[in-house]
Amino acid sequence: MMVAGIGSRKGVTAGDVLAAVETTLETHGLAMTALSALATSEFKRDEEAIFAAGRDLALPIIVVTTEALEKVSSNTLSRSELSQSTAGTPSVSEASALAAAGAGAKLLGPRTVLGPVTCAIAISGEAP
Repeated sequence: MMVAGIGSRKGVTAGDVLAAVETTLETHGLAMTALSALATSEFKRDEEAIFAAGRDLALPIIVVTTEALEKVSSNTLSRSELSQSTAGTPSVSEASALAAAGAGAKLLGPRTVLGPVTCAIAISGEAP
């Protein structure tokens, strides 16, 4: 399973989210079709643009609980004090991707920041 974790500022557009996902996938030499889902934190549950992007891509959105984010936060590669203080994790995008991809998941690299959106890709422990 390959998951794109999404973090954002308030009020982003679906286009902002889609651009961040596309840029992140390109960084890793991957196509959009490689993704199994998008993920974000409970903190971003009301950010409609993330859900609109999921609909545009025909991908499910996994909303990760605060507890699940906390369990994987030590495995994030990026550290944002703002993210830590507001969302309880040093990187919403990275922790969301890791938690949603499941046990043994690994990040392909640090998050990509594109304007007001961050995106990180994680693969499940079962992936080759």
